[in-house]
Amino acid sequence: MFWQLLVLVALRVQDVSAQGKLGASDFIRFGCSQLVVERTDPLVNPGLLPSPHMHQIVGGNSFNVTMDPADIDPPKQSTCTSCIYTEDTSNYWTASIYFKSPENGTFKRIPQMANGRQNGTLLEQEGGLTVYYMRPFSGTNKKTVVPKPGFRMLAGDPNLRTKTGKAPGICHRCLKASERTMGGSGAPCSSGDTSEFPNKPCPGGIRATIIFPSCWDGVNLDSPDHKSHVAYAPGVGSGGLASDKCPSTHPVRIPQVMYEIMYDTSGPFSDAKYFKDGKQPLVYSFGDPTGHGQHGDYLFGWKDDSLQRGMDALGTKCGSEDCTQILKIQAGKDAIACTKKQQAPEDVGTSSWLKELPGGMMVA
Repeated sequence: MFWQLLVLVALRVQDVSAQGKLGASDFIRFGCSQLVVERTDPLVNPGLLPSPHMHQIVGGNSFNVTMDPADIDPPKQSTCTSCIYTEDTSNYWTASIYFKSPENGTFKRIPQMANGRQNGTLLEQEGGLTVYYMRPFSGTNKKTVVPKPGFRMLAGDPNLRTKTGKAPGICHRCLKASERTMGGSGAPCSSGDTSEFPNKPCPGGIRATIIFPSCWDGVNLDSPDHKSHVAYAPGVGSGGLASDKCPSTHPVRIPQVMYEIMYDTSGPFSDAKYFKDGKQPLVYSFGDPTGHGQHGDYLFGWKDDSLQRGMDALGTKCGSEDCTQILKIQAGKDAIACTKKQQAPEDVGTSSWLKELPGGMMVA
């Protein structure tokens, strides 16, 4: 799991006793349970109901089909959040993965599952994903500035079908059954991970990672492509993890957001008969059978200065899974209970087989 490597790195350069208590001093890590699974995308397709493809969404229950920054205030309008920290009513969403039956061509949604904790137990969550907010792991200047309300961005490119290097920080990790809880070893998007879907059975699940840019122009809350107002740090390479530098065009260093999505590909989804001659049976909800097009959407929604206080306290009163001295935490059951009815009701294929991908998306 990613934090395992970061703890080791942090221990080499920072106070060991602090790490023993806080885990790692350069990031905040927490689970968010499933809010809703539906075809909406207020970032790319605002106002379109339903949107073209299926998404899995977590966070504040003020999530709607437009999320217009002129009239949306997630901390005030959300009555609950599916994330463990109550001050976080942000929304985080990604595409769903479907299993396409080689026998008859029908589709079934691959469920998400809880990620692991530092102590080897599972986070108390239902589906959803794990969120990281990170400051630079290298360099001397670790200060980050939290963006303003209304900020949003996108990472990845749903049109990619080959590895082009244009989408850093997008990868998949195939887990053995023994790695189900701890998620394997090594940094995300390292040599053992692939931008494409694994071409072998993954009985412990597939961990998908999405790493967002860490540099902002400091002015625009969004841009027409939802990317141009942000940038990856210089020299990040395919891994996407930030240094303490930002380009002159995007001089403001913001907390780097990362998602870990754990897909439960155990049981029949890992039958060896489906993985022959380099073929594999998985497809993203937007019709991508390669995995290269994985992407994530982010909409900032922290209450007041809570996230800034958390980032500023990293290494002293906040780190990894323990920021309870700074941030308010809720019971896992309460985060799990925060759900929302579909705005575009339909069968998403969780318990039944679908004749086609939701929205009639073609696999190509």
